[in-house]
Amino acid sequence: MTPSTSTFTARLAQAAGVVEAGLEALLSDKARHGEIARPPRLMAAMRHAALGGGKRLRPFLTIEAARLLGHEGEGAVRAGCAVELLHCYSLVHDDLPSMDDDDLRRGRPTVHRAFDEATAILAGDALQTLAFEVLADPATDPDAGIRSDLVLGLARAAGLGGMVGGQLLDLSAEGRYGPADLSEADVRLLQMMKTGAILAFSVEAGAILGRADAPARAGLMEYGRALGAAFQVADDILDRESSAEALGKRTGKDLEKGKATLVDLLGMDGARRECRRLVEKAQGALDGFGPQGEVLRDAVRFVVERQV
Repeated sequence: MTPSTSTFTARLAQAAGVVEAGLEALLSDKARHGEIARPPRLMAAMRHAALGGGKRLRPFLTIEAARLLGHEGEGAVRAGCAVELLHCYSLVHDDLPSMDDDDLRRGRPTVHRAFDEATAILAGDALQTLAFEVLADPATDPDAGIRSDLVLGLARAAGLGGMVGGQLLDLSAEGRYGPADLSEADVRLLQMMKTGAILAFSVEAGAILGRADAPARAGLMEYGRALGAAFQVADDILDRESSAEALGKRTGKDLEKGKATLVDLLGMDGARRECRRLVEKAQGALDGFGPQGEVLRDAVRFVVERQV
């Protein structure tokens, strides 16, 4: 299942570069129109959270889904940056002592360790609101209806019925609010919300920007959901098999806290079979796009085969 062409690797690297440049511009110290000032400590914490790390998979998915539909340019990059800002906010808050209590992220101290807890909370808040500001800006798309769809989609994926709700279910799975005995269906729901919703929206954002018709959008949404599920199963496998040095973050957390994962419920071999099933499902969802969908097909293979 190795990615079939060098095109995927080149596109992933290209997207990471333009997104990094976009994030650097968005997180400069200079106040923008309508802003009063940008506190230097806050900006430093936001840059620590958002710059210089990760494969930028989520913005890559936005850019490539839009490209598949013939939409390229600054708007797709800006939408990808918005998704990445939202993702980085979620990591800052997820790492807090009251949440997962992590000291390491992308091989560096987490924001609350590099700065302090209050600054980390505010940096996360600011990254989140900046994400919606970027999507609402006419520079992302001249059509107000498209911008509205992007804002609505990200809000739903990130909020109570998506990522935030999934985080609450994840905390509940630790037994914080009473005994927790999660079934396979419970674990799949938790993962669909906490991790899968933003990954699926990353693809949907490209469909929105590309003015996808109903069949194309349905295919891309099915692809995004399957990719999101595959990502989490692969992440669970890495958490058991990889090291903190390789991943740049603490491993074995779920096992330490007694949280059920699909690795626990299906076994390691079963989890790998589930990854293969989800890869086939995601790739099948792109059948209607023909050879043009090959980069996105490679992306889901990359998700399950990555080592970091």
